[in-house]
Amino acid sequence: MGIIKKIFGRKQNIRKRKGNPDVYDMPNEDERMNWAMEKARLTFHYFKTCTENPKEGQAYFSVKARIEDGSNVEHIWLLEPNFDLEGNVYGRVGNEPIDVKNVSLDENIGIAFDHVSDWMIVENGRLIGGYTLRAIREGLTGDALQNFDKSLGGIVIDEGEDHFLPDHDTPEGAILALEEAYDQDDLEKSLNCKDFRKEAEFLLKKSVQIEIDEELIQNTAEVLRLSFIKNMQENGMPKFNGIKRAFQRQNLSDEHCIVTEICRYPDGGLSRQRLNTYKIDGQWKVLGLEE
Repeated sequence: MGIIKKIFGRKQNIRKRKGNPDVYDMPNEDERMNWAMEKARLTFHYFKTCTENPKEGQAYFSVKARIEDGSNVEHIWLLEPNFDLEGNVYGRVGNEPIDVKNVSLDENIGIAFDHVSDWMIVENGRLIGGYTLRAIREGLTGDALQNFDKSLGGIVIDEGEDHFLPDHDTPEGAILALEEAYDQDDLEKSLNCKDFRKEAEFLLKKSVQIEIDEELIQNTAEVLRLSFIKNMQENGMPKFNGIKRAFQRQNLSDEHCIVTEICRYPDGGLSRQRLNTYKIDGQWKVLGLEE
């Protein structure tokens, strides 16, 4: 199952290797790949937890490591991963290296956490994680896509599941923190996950043709806050227990992201919602739905 993906180079290129999976060269400036690696590191806590205490149906664990050999860099999958108390990752080299010569197939090596570029779990035949694989697959069509899927040995690639921490350090974490508050019926916590002033500002700029001043923004924010409270009190808070979630991010600025949340329900149904998130005083907050 190990698949090397080389993500440096001026253009995408597929290099054949006899007896081993193909190598896909990706542009260094590929935003999709950069986000995939960031996402892998932000959710690595989940991989570590599952590796140490596998869940039912989890049958395969691998971590991708950035290996440096002088000026050469290669990203290689490590099998049988384990960890030490300092957060370093150890594993067995799962593919024959091409561009680096300081590691070899089946060698046991260790890397620091900041050299982790991806992780993957196969759970009941589905790919969990594998963010760089998903980024590469998204850019393939036709025969290249079919060959890529074959190289994965029948692993199902669907929306997946993303396990961000429910905090205010990321847009996705802010959404999860809000949904955690819903599950706990904690109105105060849910209010802390939102910013009605910024939501009011966005709403007014979209819908009002008159001059917008601070008083109008504050008055609108208070209306939004009271409406939110009333809705929660009269209709109850939505519940997310048992729902698996994946996220897609659209960065509009360093402070503003639209996040698409994909919810997979226990009965197999799917729903999608686009949420505005905004970073205020170093913390991400959830605004309203993006129309």
